[in-house]
Amino acid sequence: MEYETSADGRADLYEQLARIGKVVVHPKRIELLDLLCQAERSVEALGAATGLKFTTVSAHLQVMRQARLVETRREGTRVYYRAAGEEVCRFVATLGDLGRARLAEVDQILRAIGAGSESTERVTRAELLKRARSGDVVVLDVRPAEEYAAGHIPGAISLPLEHLEARLGEFDPGLEVVAYCRGPLCLLAPEAVATLRARGMQARCLEDGFPEWRQAGLRVATGADTPGGAREEGHETRLGLAR
Repeated sequence: MEYETSADGRADLYEQLARIGKVVVHPKRIELLDLLCQAERSVEALGAATGLKFTTVSAHLQVMRQARLVETRREGTRVYYRAAGEEVCRFVATLGDLGRARLAEVDQILRAIGAGSESTERVTRAELLKRARSGDVVVLDVRPAEEYAAGHIPGAISLPLEHLEARLGEFDPGLEVVAYCRGPLCLLAPEAVATLRARGMQARCLEDGFPEWRQAGLRVATGADTPGGAREEGHETRLGLAR
């Protein structure tokens, strides 16, 4: 491709970058990208997670696909979508960081719903690694089960937020709980921590979430658990849940 002037080339370059801008201009597309950075999903699953109609989700995904931010695979008659690469998920995380740094409204919203840094004490990844090795902390993945199966922190228990209340009696009160979810803007872990603390337990959130853990190059485990939480042999004793 030849250009008469360098200005023409720059104009075309920025036009290509604007294709990504067409994705993040819509809040639901950002939400869909965030979900796809956790695990691949069908259009139906994305609709259930976001409250959007099938046709609306499909239209958003086409814009995202044209920008090459998502990829697909077919299983029978069903099509599954996923983030096109780790750089896409880093972009989503950076967008969140930029929003918190430059938009006071983001921090105000987080504080109002009890998920701000002041209202939710955070644990660093380094501290969590150290505490997990010593066996004196329970690590909870409170995301939906399919996200846990796609990838999770090794040794973490899959306990989706909706199952937490039913299993509170299984926790060892002598151990601290660290909950994590999709990232610093995710509300699942703060809600879990609030529930645990209301029952008198020691609980904190991870400083960010699973995508950031993966992007840091830390070890990741995959695989599904039985409904309602991990039940693999040895997990419950090691992680502090009563048998």
